[in-house]
Amino acid sequence: MDGSLPPNQLAAIQEAIFSGRKIEAIKLYRSASRLDLKDAKDAVDRMEAGLLISSPERFTVRPKSGCGTAVLVCGIAASALAMLRWLL
Repeated sequence: MDGSLPPNQLAAIQEAIFSGRKIEAIKLYRSASRLDLKDAKDAVDRMEAGLLISSPERFTVRPKSGCGTAVLVCGIAASALAMLRWLL
């Protein structure tokens, strides 16, 4: 179905994929193609796989959302609690 999408809509979908905005790409694909959610997601997944092969350099690296901040806060809280217990 990718070939039947208008070039400007296809470009917008690809840009969303390259930027890591997959949900937006699926929404754009659904509105352009009138497919249901599953079929649109499958189409975007196929498009993403093809783009990873043909243009891997265009993908932006998104920062990983880890739990580093939570671990740091817990560590500080545990240290503060230990110091408080030691002082009392």
